[in-house]
Amino acid sequence: MDVSLVIPAYNESAIVLDTIRAVSARLAELAQDYEVLIVDDGSTDGMAELVRGCGDPRVRLEGYASNRGKGCAVRTGMLAAKGDVILCTDADLAYGVDVFAVILDRFRAGDAGLVIGSRRIGGEGYKNYPPLRILMSKCFGLLSHMISGLPYDTQCGIKGYRRKAAEQIFSRCTTDGFSFDFEVLMRADRLGLKVEQIPVSVINFRESKVNVIRDSARMFRDVFRIRKKVRSGK
Repeated sequence: MDVSLVIPAYNESAIVLDTIRAVSARLAELAQDYEVLIVDDGSTDGMAELVRGCGDPRVRLEGYASNRGKGCAVRTGMLAAKGDVILCTDADLAYGVDVFAVILDRFRAGDAGLVIGSRRIGGEGYKNYPPLRILMSKCFGLLSHMISGLPYDTQCGIKGYRRKAAEQIFSRCTTDGFSFDFEVLMRADRLGLKVEQIPVSVINFRESKVNVIRDSARMFRDVFRIRKKVRSGK
């Protein structure tokens, strides 16, 4: 099972090399062949040069010149990935690297098109979150469930896809911002893809790049737009 790991990144020069070392070491234990795609979402801090110079032939830089949003970065990486299974996580490795093995085991054991993390199951998903982040996450989760009827923790940052499922989903996705996960799972449901959930919790926590007022308002607006678009077959 060849594995691709997609990591969207914006101005992550302070941590990107440590992240590359950590994920590469773990993937080398789990897969005969793997690649790591760092997708530069228009960074301005020299991150791209660090990735190019990292010296790891399994690391590939993708991206574009202007900042467009996490959804665009993930979509770019997913459509460029070559693995049979494509994992996606954030540059800060919030959920650690041991979760990769859990996801790959689920794919080997079953027929899921997607295996996604959930902070809602297992009891400890939010244990390291500050109160405001917990409130934001749960409010958006409640709205997402009400709008879509889907039982998922849409905004959890660790997900895995079989390559065919990734191509089916991301070739249709258009959301560039933080609400892209909601579109991904609505399209997976529309396509009839099997989704399995695994319990996860935050291991590495840092301040979010999400602006509480601006981005929350945009995300709430986006879910209605996404639902309409997906249900209309566009």
